[in-house]
Amino acid sequence: MWIDTHCHLDASEFDPDRGEVADAAEAAGVAGIVVPAVAVWNFETVRTLARQDSRCVYALGIHPLCSPGAGQADVDALRREVAASMGDPRFVGIGEIGLDFFVAGLDADHQTWLYIEQLKIAREFDLPVLLHVRKSQDQVGAQLRKLGVRQGIAHAFNGSHEQARRFIDQGLKLGFGGNVTFSRARQIRRLATELPLDALVLETDAPDIAPAWLSDDQFGEQHKARNTPAEVAGVARVLGELREMEPDALAQAMWRNSVAALPRLAAFADAMAPAGA
Repeated sequence: MWIDTHCHLDASEFDPDRGEVADAAEAAGVAGIVVPAVAVWNFETVRTLARQDSRCVYALGIHPLCSPGAGQADVDALRREVAASMGDPRFVGIGEIGLDFFVAGLDADHQTWLYIEQLKIAREFDLPVLLHVRKSQDQVGAQLRKLGVRQGIAHAFNGSHEQARRFIDQGLKLGFGGNVTFSRARQIRRLATELPLDALVLETDAPDIAPAWLSDDQFGEQHKARNTPAEVAGVARVLGELREMEPDALAQAMWRNSVAALPRLAAFADAMAPAGA
């Protein structure tokens, strides 16, 4: 059994067939799906989804792409919602938060302010974080160290070996998904092979970052097809081939790593953990 540690199952792309998508994931061996929020307006959406579908858990946070217009009132709302959710076993952390220095037009200073304020909430409630680190690994990591947040996942990691080590040394896991399935993605595949096994978790970022077998082009057009949480099984197969591991051993390791990153997942061990974990 596998767990998708980062999937936007609440996205509009899944409105026509969300239940069928989750069923297909379960049929593929994906027993758990972590659904992070992106803004105050979808906090209730991800919470309701997780409460209605036993395969899902959720996180609350404000995505850097949603930072324009997000101010102190949004931070205050996040803190209230986190406090109210601490008794909910399906609530697992703060996310998706972070920095995006790839998309043009986003205010770097405002993004950074919003990220820091959300890290403070994570620290206050002793919760892990689901991090967006696109073109921002150094800056995201620097604030983690400054504020002493030591648990969570650097989602869709695509940095250097040195940057990876800094996240690992801070106590975080690194999320690997569709990008590692492309044969030309040499750096990512090298990292997936060379980094300690206990530093890795699996994810899809569905509906985005589709794997190679859903792509029209074997490197540059992977975002054309809709990704789904079922593809975690294929990502796991590729990771197992790269690391020369048997599926059962890899599944047990990925479950342990996922719980280490998001400790509240441990409550779902009976339903989500692979045999022998």
